[in-house]
Amino acid sequence: MYVANTDGVIRFPYRNGDLKARGPAEPLAAHLSGGAAHLVSGGHWTRDVVFPHDGKKMFVSIGSRSNVSDNAAEENRARIFEFNPDGTGQKVYAWGIRNAVGIAFRPGTNELWMSTNERDEIGEDLPPDYISSVRAGGFYGWPWYYIGNHQDPRHKGKHPELAAKVIVPDVLVEAHSASLNLCFYISDRFPSEYKGDIFAAFHGSWNRMKRTGYKVVRVPFDKSTGKTRGEYEDFVTGFVTADGKVWGRPVGITVAKDGSLLISEDGDKTIWRVSYSR
Repeated sequence: MYVANTDGVIRFPYRNGDLKARGPAEPLAAHLSGGAAHLVSGGHWTRDVVFPHDGKKMFVSIGSRSNVSDNAAEENRARIFEFNPDGTGQKVYAWGIRNAVGIAFRPGTNELWMSTNERDEIGEDLPPDYISSVRAGGFYGWPWYYIGNHQDPRHKGKHPELAAKVIVPDVLVEAHSASLNLCFYISDRFPSEYKGDIFAAFHGSWNRMKRTGYKVVRVPFDKSTGKTRGEYEDFVTGFVTADGKVWGRPVGITVAKDGSLLISEDGDKTIWRVSYSR
């Protein structure tokens, strides 16, 4: 079992059927090269760790230290890294990603997907957060650009050579929704149109006059093309009362063995289960 901590990745020895680990945690941070110190403290503290279906590589997302700085403290931040499962072989898989809080592989493919918090303080509606596939070697703009070649006004004139390289994400999300974890629905327990779609947890805004987020959304894929339609729809709402009080903030999301959807939220410190009745 692998755990992504703020200062690196650890793993515990387990075998099927074990009710406790067979030994102590093994730190893999010691194997990180050229930037392990930047995984330790400051800024976005969450990490995510996933493996492709063949288990041959490990992918770890690291958020930025700041909102939009490009100083030396951001070295090896705002990236998704690729490793061998033992923590060796570190390399940058994609960069310019302010905070990919959730990453997941699309079932049956080698497509890595991410759910990303974008920067603050350039307006209530800019820039959008996003959910997107991750292109190997891809650059997603942070901190100099966003959503293609739109330059952040705080970095006017910087790095014009990168403007044409910024990848536009697949699905734009209303700004400051704070999209956190995501998962693919792979069970047959929900209606067939849900299979293969993404569910994502929106933690909710703190910096908008009109609240947004505080819900779980579904990102549908076009079954004929196999691509997203560039849109999303509400799936679980109600975490904000009619008078504007917030009582729940979705964080984690996963599919249980019985096909139900499990959602954690840290406003009411609850895990919710969503099931389908025929």
